[in-house]
Amino acid sequence: MKKQPWIHTFSIAACDLPSRSWGVAVASKFLAVGAVVPFAKAEVGAIATQSLANYSYGPRGLELLSQGKTADETLALLLADDDQREDRQVGIVDSMGNAATFTGSRCSAWAGGIAKPGFAIQGNILVSEETVQAMYEAFTHTQGALELRLYAALAAGDSAGGDSRGKQSAAMLVTREGAGYGGFTDKFLDLRVDDHLNPIAELGKLLHLHQIFLGSTPQEQKIAIAEPLVRELQTMLLRLGYYTGEVNGEWNDITQLAFAQFTGRENLEDRVDIPGRSIDPPALEYIRARFAEK
Repeated sequence: MKKQPWIHTFSIAACDLPSRSWGVAVASKFLAVGAVVPFAKAEVGAIATQSLANYSYGPRGLELLSQGKTADETLALLLADDDQREDRQVGIVDSMGNAATFTGSRCSAWAGGIAKPGFAIQGNILVSEETVQAMYEAFTHTQGALELRLYAALAAGDSAGGDSRGKQSAAMLVTREGAGYGGFTDKFLDLRVDDHLNPIAELGKLLHLHQIFLGSTPQEQKIAIAEPLVRELQTMLLRLGYYTGEVNGEWNDITQLAFAQFTGRENLEDRVDIPGRSIDPPALEYIRARFAEK
């Protein structure tokens, strides 16, 4: 049998029941850790499998969870027929927010984890236990969407020491029913930094871009495209070659067509409502930062 590589890492599997979201965030000195460790399915659960990772724990675990097994029951069944269980590390959160974590006795020190309602945090070959503790504090004290809390936990773990061997990759997976692009899947977010000197910071940049292009804004926070903003957009669109009319502040057909062409080209079409004359604040901020005349 080919020798299996050890995936020394730190991760968090978690859910946010009010938003019905499940996800995993992970970092490691291991190439493309996001291809191995994180598994999640909306309304089912989230799993992180690492150390001498048994990759089958992901799909098998999600199948067990989908059958109604709890996190503890799923963990017990996965470990039961694995003769290398003492080399494994795994964290599981089920559809009800129950959580379980396991660290085998042969995992490299420091190794261990914390499981509380809504999340399971675990790591091995860490600088110290402080990594896991810092992740716990950051996740429980950060407000906002699940992806923001996951990232806060990952960044805190990194600052507290992280993987004792160094840094290489990081990833985040978040699922929510119908939240994938176009509403066709549950994969709301799937970001990976496969090889980088500072992967968690790079993951943060990708998360920010995801919020700009694919995030959502409550209706009450959307910005109305009133006359002053129309003039601003017309001026920009004229300079960029999308618009050929007058800068008159009128939200007319030619202005709307030019703005639709521009936002479509820049992948911002989901962040504007052209007939409804509104734009999401992150999109407007991005447009001004990137395309405003210097």
